Amino acid sequence: MAAEVVMPKLGMAMKEGTVSTWNKKVGDSVSKGDMIASINSEKIEMEIEAPQDGVILDILVQEDVGVPPGTIICYVGKPNEQLTEQNSSANELQTPKNEVAATISLEEPPANAASSKKSKETVRISPIARKIAESENIDIEMIKGTGPKGRITKADVEKVLTEKASETSHPPAEMDEATKKETLPVAGMRKVIAGRMHNSLLNSAQLTINMKADVTDLLSLQREIKEVIQQRHSVKISLTDFIARAVVLSLQEHKQMNSAYIDNEIHLYNHVHLGMAVALENGLVVPVVQHAEKMPLVELAAEIKTRAADARQGQLSTDRMQGSTFTITNLGAYGVEYFTPVLNPPETGILGVGATEGVPMYKGDDLQRRNVLPLSLTFDHRVLDGAPAANFLGAIKHYLEQPILLLL
Repeated sequence: MAAEVVMPKLGMAMKEGTVSTWNKKVGDSVSKGDMIASINSEKIEMEIEAPQDGVILDILVQEDVGVPPGTIICYVGKPNEQLTEQNSSANELQTPKNEVAATISLEEPPANAASSKKSKETVRISPIARKIAESENIDIEMIKGTGPKGRITKADVEKVLTEKASETSHPPAEMDEATKKETLPVAGMRKVIAGRMHNSLLNSAQLTINMKADVTDLLSLQREIKEVIQQRHSVKISLTDFIARAVVLSLQEHKQMNSAYIDNEIHLYNHVHLGMAVALENGLVVPVVQHAEKMPLVELAAEIKTRAADARQGQLSTDRMQGSTFTITNLGAYGVEYFTPVLNPPETGILGVGATEGVPMYKGDDLQRRNVLPLSLTFDHRVLDGAPAANFLGAIKHYLEQPILLLL
């Protein structure tokens, strides 16, 4: 019997998931556990596996189309197996709202209509295909659809565009090697990140301020205690851990920064759910340490390392990537000094950490070699102004320059 493959629910707050890539097409053979598609929602991306051996009988949701959790996206069954009437009925019932206008034919025009030519509104076409066709001024009535029941797909429109381009351009027989280029599709995690960062800049008033902290004493303290902590707690304390602790303490003193701008309201949080950005081979994820305000330095360091390891191994659960109230992103390992981090919506602030640098600095009348740490704070100007944001960044600087406070 044909098995239904449905859009999974990737977290309690998920309202819609999108098929980013189909790895298989209708008629392809699959084995149980084969990766047949990639889907994404918000920050989360995952692979969908075949539930049983067989072939792909039908694909109901095209690439780049968002549907609610529980929606059937394809069927897997035996070769030449016919989908039952019950399957078809289930498909009709679960069709997402944003597809209705594109898949339901309108009634026939009245007999006295001036033209028997069908309206563009009755053409079966996916939303993404219609959008591309409209932006390129392509008459959708002239496109032959290859989807179910003659539905026009994104691939059909792209084929027309390719044919038009070949008609109007006459490239030389041998293209100069220097002019060749490679085109990479924006898909999967990269597409999710691109959308979120673009929306972040569009929907907030972001401002970045910079400050440097003298971490000479902090680095000395780290060297003094790291062996003892590693022996007693099996945790290697890093500079990032001290910074995270300084941020948590500062957020408790400056609650306006520990907030979110949602539906024209400022939500202030008493808890600190700290996001720690982790770079992966194909993108970026932000594991969240819940209730970081309740953790001493050693426990916080252990949680940060556990989350980062899970993220790099692809074992981070969805609930560990949600609900952050403030984020830290560190580019110091890449030699970056100051930069402009982009807010992780709907958070009010994000701290960018740069590379520590040894510089000559006066301490009283003495010229000494000191280690300075560049800090870049991006904040939402709708929530607070420059002065309170500077006070918050100054609090982080104070804790980093008085490192004994981080152990209390």
